[in-house]
Amino acid sequence: MKMKRTLLSTLVAAACGLGAAAAQAQISDGVIKIGVMNDMSGLYADVSGPGGLAAAKMAVEDFGAAAKGMKVEIVSADHQNKPDVGSTIARTWYDQDKVDAIFDVPTSSVALAINQLTKEKGKAFINSGAATSDLTGKACSPNTVHWTYDTWMLANGTGSAITKTGGDTWFFLTADYAFGHALERDTEAVVLKNGGKVLGKVRTPFPGTDFSSFLLQAQASKAKIVALANAGGDTINSIKQASEFGITKGGQNLAGMLMFLTDVHSLGLNTAQGLIFTTTFYWDLNDQTRAWTKRFNAATGGKYPTMVQAGVYASVLHYLKAVEAAKTDDGTKVVAKMKELPTDDPLFGKGSIRADGRTLHPAYLVEVKKPSESKGPWDLLKVRSTIPADQAFRPLDQGDCPLVAKK
Repeated sequence: MKMKRTLLSTLVAAACGLGAAAAQAQISDGVIKIGVMNDMSGLYADVSGPGGLAAAKMAVEDFGAAAKGMKVEIVSADHQNKPDVGSTIARTWYDQDKVDAIFDVPTSSVALAINQLTKEKGKAFINSGAATSDLTGKACSPNTVHWTYDTWMLANGTGSAITKTGGDTWFFLTADYAFGHALERDTEAVVLKNGGKVLGKVRTPFPGTDFSSFLLQAQASKAKIVALANAGGDTINSIKQASEFGITKGGQNLAGMLMFLTDVHSLGLNTAQGLIFTTTFYWDLNDQTRAWTKRFNAATGGKYPTMVQAGVYASVLHYLKAVEAAKTDDGTKVVAKMKELPTDDPLFGKGSIRADGRTLHPAYLVEVKKPSESKGPWDLLKVRSTIPADQAFRPLDQGDCPLVAKK
């Protein structure tokens, strides 16, 4: 009898082992390899950088890959905000290092290059950091998902709110690369649609340090709104220099078209108070975001997360769910499965991914608090309004994405 039980146990164990092996059979090399590519040391390092990598590691841990018998490895690299550097890293990752999916990639020009290469290689690109809405428009791909935010969302959230409340004349300071051009284009369309006028625009070097000549042009235009179609360090420098020139004291208002929590913290509430912008995540939204932020603090030495870092976490989590469900790490199949499965995570809540690759979740119009309203160093924002998921992003039929059937 004992021998029979032993034999039965051995057969059950063998069957379980074969089942696990079968599950892993469709995972190339038996390893799901994730590449986190961003700016680790420059203009956007605080926006994503090491914090984005930490968020990806948290997602793998929370997914419980090891307990499910799934081996996940993460590699990272600094693209230096240069498309040629990013493309070289991606090609090496795909061709030599057997990376299955690339995440994050702030800087739209780099993201557009990765988008094309990923499609050619049949891998997966899950973007959180880049903003250009072209990634779900004319450049959309069956291998790309665009999480977190985009230029259409920023333009329609911030641009529409400001124009409707009297900010009807605009002047743009635009970072001279794909992101800035897309943000200016999308915001100008919203301003004009709501009855406003654009009095002028200038293209500024990327990255830049001295914005004085451009700000003087904006000041001379007498536009009510000076729109900063830039990000990160460029936005911070623009706002500081605008303050030095007395632009806001002269009656003009600044609109940070893409602002991050870290930008507000760097500027300080005395300088940033009253700024209105659009975001899809804030650490103090609810109990779940606060609990996750506490863990992020511990993993990053006290840092507070931006929406890009939150997006890396949520997108890695959903990607792994799709790999598990599809039983493969084939990029095209996994992205298709990501679109099929509803999204659900503690930071963005429940949502979905459309045919064009756009992830749908709410956005928030926020205002920077006055120093007297803040209860701590990172208590910086208050939510003015919530933009529902079905209104926060460009309608599916308006993006000219080739993946979307024409009516």
